Amino acid sequence: MASAGLRTLVSKRCLTSLGRRELSCSSKALQKTHPAATESSDSSHDIIYGPDHMQMRDSLRKIIQKDINPFVDEWEKNKAFPAHKVFKVLGDNGLLGVNKPVEYGGLGLDYSFSAAVAEELGYINCGAVPMAIGVQTDMATPALAKFGSDKLKQEFLAPSISGDKVACLGVSEVGSGSDVASIKTRAARKGDDLIINGGKMWTTNGAQADWMCCLVNTSEGKPHMNKSLVCLPMDSSGVTVAKKIEKIGMWSSDTAQIFFEDVRVPRSHIVGEEGQGFTYQMIQFQEERLFAGLLALVPMEKMITDTIAYTRERKVFGKPILDNQTVHFTLAELQTEVELLRSALYRAIALYIKGQDVTNLASMCKLKAGRLLREASDKCLQYWGGMGFTQDVLISRMYRDMRLVSIGGGADEVMLSIICKFMDTLPKPGK
Repeated sequence: MASAGLRTLVSKRCLTSLGRRELSCSSKALQKTHPAATESSDSSHDIIYGPDHMQMRDSLRKIIQKDINPFVDEWEKNKAFPAHKVFKVLGDNGLLGVNKPVEYGGLGLDYSFSAAVAEELGYINCGAVPMAIGVQTDMATPALAKFGSDKLKQEFLAPSISGDKVACLGVSEVGSGSDVASIKTRAARKGDDLIINGGKMWTTNGAQADWMCCLVNTSEGKPHMNKSLVCLPMDSSGVTVAKKIEKIGMWSSDTAQIFFEDVRVPRSHIVGEEGQGFTYQMIQFQEERLFAGLLALVPMEKMITDTIAYTRERKVFGKPILDNQTVHFTLAELQTEVELLRSALYRAIALYIKGQDVTNLASMCKLKAGRLLREASDKCLQYWGGMGFTQDVLISRMYRDMRLVSIGGGADEVMLSIICKFMDTLPKPGK
């Protein structure tokens, strides 16, 4: 495998310092630095990354080049990718549990290593597959890893880290998207079991998943205090994958509508404390939104560099399109915005590693990533002219796929509301 030595490397060494700062790790991981690791990676972005991060990125890059990118066009055409096959390759190389506990198969490293993986996933030639991987690593499993019982972690987290099980996140519903508190799916107690009724919508990996991290109402009362996260096996009686949703982008990722009818799950499948599901999900959203921002960086850089190459060769009125000031100035502005987003993300990650709540910064980064992706893909596609309106070039796929970032994981307007709460400018109830 492209990085078969990664698990061995991590199991033998513990990094005491990386680059300019100290990092802590709970496993015996990465004791030495590897100067050679930076030779094939961009080592200029070293605020949170050191040589070992770059070595991990190099290992993932080889997997992407060998096991993913050669097949992306086929997966896009078929509107599906083999999640179990792809996740198993990543799991075998230790890349699905980078910051997860060692005792459950993770590498036990801090979140900066997960950030390095998320950023590197941007080299996949579509948005759908990286998003599906992110569901597994940063959306469906963080709360389980932090708050779940040992039994739940053995049953659901460990096989998700190894790539033997595919996970999905069940939060959104037909009438409840960004407004998480308004979900209707209910889990009623019956002895030592929960009986779940309702449904979930826009569920990434839903058609292939083995289990769902499912947010349900487990009691009456205030909407922020009556919810629980439940590990729900997707082969349970009463679970129905109603349909795969056709989307304008993210074609190769399956997105499902799912119904629950009297689905029986042991109460022991509740993650952490009953009634704390809303809080856990808000905590979980921090990593989801950081992931979304990180995943945006490389695609935008590719849009810009590909557009530079195309407009340098394509001539209009006897000169390259790139020679027009409005073109090269616009591309320079976009590159500047990408670097500013990167700096904000790296700051948020550095604070997150220290244990700080980065809800505000993560929301800002997610908001900026979604809007900048829309701007970059639109402006770059414009300079491709008629070619950009075909499916023959990557820019058109990025234009379709990346539109989701301003919607999924909390729409732009929800990010703005969160930021306003921290600014104390949101109108109080009743006004």
